[in-house]
Amino acid sequence: MNLLDELIWRGFVQNHTPNIKNLLEQGSQTVYIGFDPTSDSLHVGNLMQIMLLALFQKFGHKPIALVGGATGMIGDPSGKSKERNLLDKDTLIHNQQCIQAQLEKFLDFSPNISNPAKILNNYDWFKDFNLLDFLRTIGKHISINYMIAKESVQKRLETGISFTEFSYQLLQAYDFLYLYQHYNCKIQMGGADQWGNITIGIELIRKIANSEAEAITAPLLTKADGSKFGKSESGNIWLDPKKTSPYKFYQFWFNTADNDVERLLKIFTFLSQHEIEDILQVHSSQPHLRYGQKKLAEYVTTLVHSKQDLQKAVEASELLFGNAHKESFLNFDWNELQEIFEGVPFVNVPENYFNVPKDAVQVLAELQIYPSKSEARKALQAGALKVNKNKINPDFQFADVDWIMNKFILVQKGKKNYHLIIKS
Repeated sequence: MNLLDELIWRGFVQNHTPNIKNLLEQGSQTVYIGFDPTSDSLHVGNLMQIMLLALFQKFGHKPIALVGGATGMIGDPSGKSKERNLLDKDTLIHNQQCIQAQLEKFLDFSPNISNPAKILNNYDWFKDFNLLDFLRTIGKHISINYMIAKESVQKRLETGISFTEFSYQLLQAYDFLYLYQHYNCKIQMGGADQWGNITIGIELIRKIANSEAEAITAPLLTKADGSKFGKSESGNIWLDPKKTSPYKFYQFWFNTADNDVERLLKIFTFLSQHEIEDILQVHSSQPHLRYGQKKLAEYVTTLVHSKQDLQKAVEASELLFGNAHKESFLNFDWNELQEIFEGVPFVNVPENYFNVPKDAVQVLAELQIYPSKSEARKALQAGALKVNKNKINPDFQFADVDWIMNKFILVQKGKKNYHLIIKS
């Protein structure tokens, strides 16, 4: 497939300008996407844009990742229901450095190739731009009527929008003009909510440079249930392992709904159409084994983190959802285990609680793991209970030897129902 067909097949295209295909067929082009530096890490919501840049580079084009050091001080009103808090300059500089380090994992910046990626910061050309000069040379070319008509502004008019955020679209438009003039960049890309901002840049290039520029916007991803993609109950899924551990990152992808697997394999991997079809065929034959989710989680975790991080994440998943042994827990420190056990019900007991061995029925009822001794006894007789990953019988007794790492005991009811007994 040519690049545009590939992008459409993968689900990267919601809107594009009419001449984009002709331009791409003329040879290597310079393209750019802007990244908002309001955090010190990108998140899964940004990953689609990163993959888009990486695909362009794989097809021989020159990607520019533009970190919005200047526009980050203003705030993009697109998709926002209220004015955002503005960050100070030092925080923005720190965030930009962190984002640059993350982007370097996905794009090839080597000067030894014909189409190396670039990271630029729009603060570099805005910091010395005189306000009066900007208004005279740029502002006069775009009418207020044109700017107000943009959807991102229309949605905010009822609740209110400051002149600061209103001016954002003009600053982004100048970014496109600047990159066109200094880097021969003729294509800007972004999420669907950026279409209005991008088309102002195209208009500015037409009026000032008397030339044409193109655009592609990608759909804003949602899950099969309509909820926002890239978030969990605890918030964003970050690319920084300090903010979202590789284990949680792996679990996010592994828990993908069946209806989302094909779409996400196309967007978040570089696998070919044939390879993805093979995965989906195996997945559809035994969906309960979650083969598609497993391959998606493996690929993206390796891409964003590393093979070693993937291996550790798989081992962590095995602790709760696989056939791990008691000794497997010793491969993790207590902080890692607490993260793995997040959401698992627990009860604290005194250090001397098991100094005298206690039978299982008594403990399970006393700690309210089962509502009564009779319920606990039924479960034991049915062979439905494991302690520290080992099946127990009705005669089992808890004792000091049962502690893992001298800190906790893991009780398993059925396949996925766990309780922790933690030493105070």
